[in-house]
Amino acid sequence: MNSILSKTRSDFNLLEANRRFYDMLWTDARLIEPERFNTWPLVRGLIPQSQRRIEVAPGLRPRLPIEGTQFVDISVPALARLRERGASVVQGTVSSLPFPAGTFDLVCAFDIVEHIDDDDLALHELSRVAAADADVLLSAPLDPSHWTVFDELVGHRRRYKPLELLAKLAEHGLSVERSAVYGMRPRSSHLVNIGMWVLTHHRERAMWWYNRVMMPLGVRFQKKLILTPGMVDTEKVDEVLLVCRRDSASRSKAAIEGQDRARAGSASNSEAAMALARKGVRA
Repeated sequence: MNSILSKTRSDFNLLEANRRFYDMLWTDARLIEPERFNTWPLVRGLIPQSQRRIEVAPGLRPRLPIEGTQFVDISVPALARLRERGASVVQGTVSSLPFPAGTFDLVCAFDIVEHIDDDDLALHELSRVAAADADVLLSAPLDPSHWTVFDELVGHRRRYKPLELLAKLAEHGLSVERSAVYGMRPRSSHLVNIGMWVLTHHRERAMWWYNRVMMPLGVRFQKKLILTPGMVDTEKVDEVLLVCRRDSASRSKAAIEGQDRARAGSASNSEAAMALARKGVRA
């Protein structure tokens, strides 16, 4: 019982830390249209066969079309801005998605699984709501040795070893069909440290520069997404984008075992949700 309570507190603390950071970030940020990102050619090619779409944790940087996509996020400011644009939104977490199994033909979750204590539960949920043969788009930071203060500040829980990531995805019925080098983080650790210090100590000034200078420049000069079959060569790669296929033989042993994990996680998420509700937030 004590271990369950301890895990619940840990999950809640991480959820709260992520929510506080991204509420702060999105309150002053501008929504950037999906068409402006280097992921758009990939997404555009998947749209015709993906009538039912979901994106988890888009913030104000959605990669899927705003119209016709279901968005799920923990951040109230981000959801409010997306709703103003006519999006269908619901507040929730990747660890407990409020949709029936097999609902979506295209599932998108960039920059999220590394934030979750129980990433197996998160991957289980993403796989669960995906229909058989659905496309599942994920991204993840690589190599634990690349860990920096940036990871701590944005709420990362881990970085992945490539082979371990592939094995974890396979356990949840997700096979990697294509991949690409991904991410917009500056390569200079010195520049990252300066940016994080300014964001922490001079929030308004940092957000002004982020919205009007850094983000527009980052979008303008982002590199073309080059997709390769299977897993890209990950040597010296900081982050990877993965185009996965939800296996049609979905009732695998891992998926069945994942139901028990999901039920246990659901109880943990309920405790965290109740705590957030007492703070005026619905998780």
